[in-house]
Amino acid sequence: MTQKLPLYGVVPAAGIGSRMAATIPKQYLTIAGKTIIELSLEPLISHDEIDKIVVAINKHDQWFEQLAIASHPKIITVIGGGERADSVLAGLNELPPQGRVLVHDAARPCLTVEDLDLLINSQQAGKGVILANIVRDTMKRGTTNGTIEHTVDRDLLFHALTPQLFDLKALRTTLAQALSQQVTITDEASAMEWAGFPVKLAIGRSDNIKVTRPEDLNLAQLFLTQQQRIK
Repeated sequence: MTQKLPLYGVVPAAGIGSRMAATIPKQYLTIAGKTIIELSLEPLISHDEIDKIVVAINKHDQWFEQLAIASHPKIITVIGGGERADSVLAGLNELPPQGRVLVHDAARPCLTVEDLDLLINSQQAGKGVILANIVRDTMKRGTTNGTIEHTVDRDLLFHALTPQLFDLKALRTTLAQALSQQVTITDEASAMEWAGFPVKLAIGRSDNIKVTRPEDLNLAQLFLTQQQRIK
C-alpha cells in the first residue's frame, strides 16, 4: 500500500474585507463570541490528517496573535501579499517540498468535518479536487450599464467553495508561474486549470458560505447553530 503524502493547510487571511464596511478585517468579526477565522480554522485543526496550517496575515495585522488559536502547535503564520494568490504562495513557501495541501478561506466559518473528509477522500492521484455546489438559480450575464445581456445555461455550472486540495509542489509551481505572467487568479483551481491540470468537483454542503457582506453574519450564525458548533 502506497503511503499517503503529508497533508497541510494554507489559510490566506491578509485581506481587509472592504465589502463588510467594518472597522476591522472581516475575519476578526465575531459570531457567538468566536472570531470568524477561529471558526474557519477549527475543522482543520481538529482533523487528524492535517499536520500543519499556515495562516498568511497582513503585515499590519494586530489581531491574530491575540487569539488563543494562534498558539496552537499546528499553526504557523507568514506575511501575506496584496492578492489572495500572493498570500497562498507565501503560505506554500513555508511548507516542505512535497505533500498535499488544502487552501481554505479565512472567512468561510461553516465548513463541516464531513465535507472536509469528503474533500480528502475524493482526491485521486495526479488530480486536484475542490468542494463545490451545483448552481440552482437562473443565471444572468449582465452588461456594464446594469441590464441583462442574456440568460446563462446553468447546466453543469457550480459555485466553487473551499477548501481546495492539490499536490503541494504542483500548486506552488503553478501559482508562481501564473503570478509571474500576471494571470488573473481568483482561486487555486483557476491557476491549476490555466496550467492544464485536471480538477475534480466534490459536491459539498450548501451551508459552507463565505462571509462577505454584513447580512452573511446572521446566516453564518444560523448555520453554525444548526451544526451545533455554537449555542
